[in-house]
Amino acid sequence: MAEVTLEMAENGVKAAQAKARELGTPMSAAVVDDAGRLVLSARGDGTGFFTPETSRAKAVAAAAFRRPTKDMANLRESAPAFWGNVAAVLGGEALPSIGGVPIISGGKVIGAVGCGGGTGEQDHLCAEAGAAAISDK
Repeated sequence: MAEVTLEMAENGVKAAQAKARELGTPMSAAVVDDAGRLVLSARGDGTGFFTPETSRAKAVAAAAFRRPTKDMANLRESAPAFWGNVAAVLGGEALPSIGGVPIISGGKVIGAVGCGGGTGEQDHLCAEAGAAAISDK
């Protein structure tokens, strides 16, 4: 299986930060591997002190559930008891909140990018840009 390297993670963080600059918002970004282990985290200038943790937790959720966290936020309506309690059950390690996108290589999820610091939609767009910089084209 493909591995998320530090170089790949750096490219993902740079792409997420570039998208944040384009959107005019501060942004923290985190990249995790397929098991949710942190590869790289960068706290953006002007972001809240907790954004590295929430960014990582969004990335963990995207990697674990193999889908963008934006989809999970929408699933909350169909199964509120499950999705509303995931973060608590997993000890805060995974946060199914908008801003996490899986990294795809060879048709498989090899990790994820999580972002935080803007609105949910801004976080998603930045995570999407970060993941696209790493995923197979």
